[in-house]
Amino acid sequence: MQALLTESFLVSLLFGAVTAGLPLLLAGLGEQISEKAGVLNIGLEGMMLVGAYTGFVATYHTGSFWLGFLAGGAGGMSAALIVLLLCIRRGLNQIVIGISITLGAEGLTSLLHFVQFSRSYPRLAAAPVVVLPALGDIPILGKGLFSHSPLVYLTVILVATLTWVFRSTYFGLSLEAAGNTPAALDAAGVDVVRTRSCAVMCTGFLAGLGGAYMANVGAGIFVPFITSGAGVIGIVLAMLARGRPLMVMIGAALFGASLAMTTALQVAGIDIPTDVVQMLPFAVVMAVLVLFGRHSMLPPALGTPYVRGER
Repeated sequence: MQALLTESFLVSLLFGAVTAGLPLLLAGLGEQISEKAGVLNIGLEGMMLVGAYTGFVATYHTGSFWLGFLAGGAGGMSAALIVLLLCIRRGLNQIVIGISITLGAEGLTSLLHFVQFSRSYPRLAAAPVVVLPALGDIPILGKGLFSHSPLVYLTVILVATLTWVFRSTYFGLSLEAAGNTPAALDAAGVDVVRTRSCAVMCTGFLAGLGGAYMANVGAGIFVPFITSGAGVIGIVLAMLARGRPLMVMIGAALFGASLAMTTALQVAGIDIPTDVVQMLPFAVVMAVLVLFGRHSMLPPALGTPYVRGER
């Protein structure tokens, strides 16, 4: 009996860590792209919220999770467009605009949900799951790590792809220069504004995709304020990863495990107050910041507007 409880606990913890960690991973990767280019996306939470709402509505009306993911990404990009126009093009304060986006998204998505669904909270059918051949048969690990939505596996591929892009491509070098020495990039004939604009739109898509996954797969439902600080954790992950996508993935797994602890403990029959367990992710954030915050490496031009032609 004890062995069964232990196995159930581990499977629930691993499965929940992946499910809860994937939105953090997508948001963190998106923020990492922006920060490399010198744009601090404080509005990441708002982009995730818009993506969660648009993704849920699209899946609810079409029955297609893939259309829901695409709609979520498009919703996140629509919120990122505000950053592009006001911060990158107009040079306004990125922190103020980012906070405004988050507050605006919280109010707008709550209002739209109320108008469309009133006080009802419809649920989606279970999302399709792909079990990886051979790996899915491994005890505990198979059910916990290798039986998920296809988006999980695509995101792991994305981590490897971004690692290659950052290190070995012209676009990756342009992103690095836009955050470190934008004047030098401008002098080399590369449009800094265009590079940063592309980075911000990528951030919006990934953040919206993470929000859509959270609503459609993680919860199967949209409720106002569903992200509950996930965007903030995504920003922390990006800042501490020092430009390495793999570190974002490891951090997302850590925070995902802390978020999944409530369900895992319930499955194991361990009675711990829910409030204590729900406090874990934010306690982990504070502990990580205290231990590793001073070792983070941020681009010198992060948060600084740039006008083409300036030296």
